[in-house]
Amino acid sequence: QVQLEESGGGLVQAGGSLRLSCTTSVSINDMAWYRQRPGKPREPIATINVNGRTNYGDSVKGRFTISRDNAKNTVYLQMSNLKPEDTAVYYCNAPYERYLHAWGQGTQVTVSS
Repeated sequence: QVQLEESGGGLVQAGGSLRLSCTTSVSINDMAWYRQRPGKPREPIATINVNGRTNYGDSVKGRFTISRDNAKNTVYLQMSNLKPEDTAVYYCNAPYERYLHAWGQGTQVTVSS
């Protein structure tokens, strides 16, 4: 059973920044950050493959940066210029439906205007 643990969320004013971390119990080739806004379905917003290649959803491109430290089995999400619409629970997991693991608890990000 693969364990996923997110951390780093919190309360921040619009325009602020946060750095999220995701630790995994085993090495995972490709990882993604997801978020679930209030009343909306969970959606992927950033992906990174084993070699560090990244991709971003349009809603976060230019503001968020995904990175990883394979030696630590950790994936990061640097979030800048946060907006109220970024308020969500943020999760990490595999970027492909067929490779999804059990979801972790997620970490809450709340952005005030």
